Amino acid sequence: MTEHTAADDHALAAELATEAGRLLLAVRAEVGHGDPRVLKDTGDLRAHEHLMAAIAERRPGDAVLSEEGRSSAAGKRSRGGADRAPTGNTRDADRLAADRVWIVDPLDGTREYSEEGRADWAVHVALWVKGELAAGAVALPAQGVTLRTVPGGARAGETDLRVPEPEPGKLRIAVSRTRPPEFVQRLAEKLDLDVTLVPIGSAGAKISAVLLGEVDAYVHAGGQYEWDSAAPAAVALAAGAHASRVDGSPLAYNRPDPTLPDILVCHPVSASTLLTGIRDVSDALPG
Repeated sequence: MTEHTAADDHALAAELATEAGRLLLAVRAEVGHGDPRVLKDTGDLRAHEHLMAAIAERRPGDAVLSEEGRSSAAGKRSRGGADRAPTGNTRDADRLAADRVWIVDPLDGTREYSEEGRADWAVHVALWVKGELAAGAVALPAQGVTLRTVPGGARAGETDLRVPEPEPGKLRIAVSRTRPPEFVQRLAEKLDLDVTLVPIGSAGAKISAVLLGEVDAYVHAGGQYEWDSAAPAAVALAAGAHASRVDGSPLAYNRPDPTLPDILVCHPVSASTLLTGIRDVSDALPG
């Protein structure tokens, strides 16, 4: 088996996410916003096929788990693309036995991608190695930046990235644009802080907003999978943020069931307050 250095893996994650982001911008320009469904599917599938081919070429021995490699995505078709179904993921048995697994979301925030002028969508590329997230990159193509892990830390573009502390007494929490969880509203009312809920599109864009100081926390429960959080969590942890399940337990990846429904990302100084508050409103958490 070919050995790859950690620095190579960090660089490759950033390269793959950034290139897929450029491809998605080109698809947006080519297809236009006249039919949102066609734009969503075309972007999803072209970015997926690009990442699958690039990983197969650059890391041929590695396994892949992609949102668009699921059997449920087989009915999607890309405009101007082949009639065949999307390239499938590595078989579960092989993925679970592998030492290295790329966990990717070719287009996180398809709704925002299909809406003209919106920039809160992302490309996620993460590498899991022997039980841990080893590298990750979140491209924000319409914002012109990729947040990425590097040896010993994280960067936004070429700028070192450290999660900023919130302003004392205040907290801005990123929530879904279309389906803000009831429990986050309850949490905001419970906290002894001046809390503002900030609607943002994709999970990657929300976690990036925490790391860039545009909000102070992201709290979510319900309806997410490993590809929604692997890359942003890798960057967040490398940038010194707290990232966990909403009960405080560690995030775990490359499991038989890729469902990973909840996450908390914030500055470490806010973690205890938020985890206590979440516990106090746990009756409102989605079942």
